[in-house]
Amino acid sequence: MRLDKFLKVSRLIKRRTLAKDVCDQSRVEINDRPAKASSNVKIGDTLSIRFGQKRVIVKIEDIKENPRKEEAASLYCLVGEIPVPRDEKEEDDYLKG
Repeated sequence: MRLDKFLKVSRLIKRRTLAKDVCDQSRVEINDRPAKASSNVKIGDTLSIRFGQKRVIVKIEDIKENPRKEEAASLYCLVGEIPVPRDEKEEDDYLKG
């Protein structure tokens, strides 16, 4: 499954176009490598997503095309949330333009 679609169906990011934009800004990594929106994800992959002042790390547990709202959280396991160091945040602000 494409990364942007997984982020949307898992409800980590609300809309697919927003997920694509986040990926284009190099704010998502798959297994510690920068990822494009079109990258394929599989069960067992670790995603690292920067949201403002924090980094969310999740491990993919399952992949479904159209999960229900109640099933969305079961697609991944939250590994942790880490505060973003100041210089990374400034880099994010620069990318926002």
